Amino acid sequence: MALFELVIALLLAGALLAILARRIGVPYPALLALAGAIAAIVPGTPVVMLDPELALALFVAPTLLDAAFDASPRDMRDNWLPIGALAIIVVGITVAAVAMVAHAIVPAMSWPACIALGAIVAPPDASAAIAVLRQLNPPHRVLVILEGESLFNDATALLIYRLAVAAAAGGSVGGWELIPVLALTVGGAVVLGWLAARLWLRLPLDQGDIPVFVLIQFLGTFAIWILAQRLGVSAIITVVVYAITLARWAPKRSHARARIASYAVWEVVVFVLNVLAFVLIGLQLKAIFGRLDGGWAVYVGTAAAICLVVILVRIAWVMPYNVALRWKLGRFGDGGGRRLARPTFGSGVVISWCGMRGIVTLATALALPADFGHRDLIVFCAFWVVLGTLALQGLTLRPLMQRLLLPVDNSVAEEIRLARSTTARAAIDALQERGDTNSVALLRREYAARVSGGAELPSDAERLPGLQRHLVSIQRRVLFRLRRDGTIGDDAFHAIEEELDILDLAADPRIRTLDGPD
Repeated sequence: MALFELVIALLLAGALLAILARRIGVPYPALLALAGAIAAIVPGTPVVMLDPELALALFVAPTLLDAAFDASPRDMRDNWLPIGALAIIVVGITVAAVAMVAHAIVPAMSWPACIALGAIVAPPDASAAIAVLRQLNPPHRVLVILEGESLFNDATALLIYRLAVAAAAGGSVGGWELIPVLALTVGGAVVLGWLAARLWLRLPLDQGDIPVFVLIQFLGTFAIWILAQRLGVSAIITVVVYAITLARWAPKRSHARARIASYAVWEVVVFVLNVLAFVLIGLQLKAIFGRLDGGWAVYVGTAAAICLVVILVRIAWVMPYNVALRWKLGRFGDGGGRRLARPTFGSGVVISWCGMRGIVTLATALALPADFGHRDLIVFCAFWVVLGTLALQGLTLRPLMQRLLLPVDNSVAEEIRLARSTTARAAIDALQERGDTNSVALLRREYAARVSGGAELPSDAERLPGLQRHLVSIQRRVLFRLRRDGTIGDDAFHAIEEELDILDLAADPRIRTLDGPD
């Protein structure tokens, strides 16, 4: 009961910290990391150990699917080279650099343990950076690269991590034997993810029962992760392919009410998992602190050195790559095709500085077996790398962006206007077959306003969303009065309340601009 009360209290604290983070313009994981550190030193907090396999499935699978579902395959294909370099080459270099530094500081630490530490801290988590960047409207290319990197760098790091853990336990795969293992791990994951998504789309699910529908979504995600692990393929790549395939076809098979509810639930669950990950590793740190016995200098020195290494390795790769890419585009052009935003010095600085570590690093650290060599040191370093990068890079990202004055990128806004106009024209064409009733005339005016675009909207149509929301607020007041007076009961109240919620959502200006939720 004490643990349950603690978790409830920390979830409440996490919600309050998220509100504070939004108001001061910092990534909320930065404040969660501080809360985890505080939980480690508060007297009386319990020590919690989590099953290693459960840690990865519980924390990584849902957050990865949530991110992959919103990814744009087209944009990732356009930027496959920088994404691939960050997700594979930079992760590999970071693992090697961290392993060498850790072994130099702690010679007693075996090479497999050093490599496992490198794999744990190597993959950045773009969610913290993107939470800040979206408020500042950076070039779309920057967001695409960071999002694409965060989807695939976890697979590279986790593959190295599993090989290192297996080597530490006495098994190993090396030389030419590694090639078929990689082919099976990656290729099998792609096939499994695609097949699982196609199977999901054929299930006869009743979307009218929204709680069951959303629950099956979560159960499906965990089932795919577990199945991938049982088959020996990359669970991360499986979930990424599964999510991207679903995102391509599922909207055609779902209705708006189920979609809105599903998105809201997933957003809450991802937030709760972030809070729990930081809290749980903080509670594990409490036991580590108790076992240090004067070894603080080694632990703190190792964590500080590794934090510095992961930051510098990323900068050392991204900035020269950015210079080389700009030189290549300036000398030879982009080779035709779809016109893409050009990289700039400022965009290179932003990408190099967005190396904050997050929930994947915490989850893989928690997933280490309890008897793994130097586990305490690895968990300690993982947490302080997360805290250090979030504090140093996360808290300085907004002022850095404001000083760089990056060029305005309206590519997504232009695509939104194009899609809005094209779909509205299709609606107007369909209305031509409906006659000239009052309802048709009203809808024709509204869709004509969508076709004309924001700046060209007629004056009365421009005020339509505000007028609609004003009318909804009046109807709400009347509805509350009817219930208060006893004229209607709660069943009628909630039925009309739902209708007004849909009208309010349709008139919400945040869903008509780039400032709205994804």
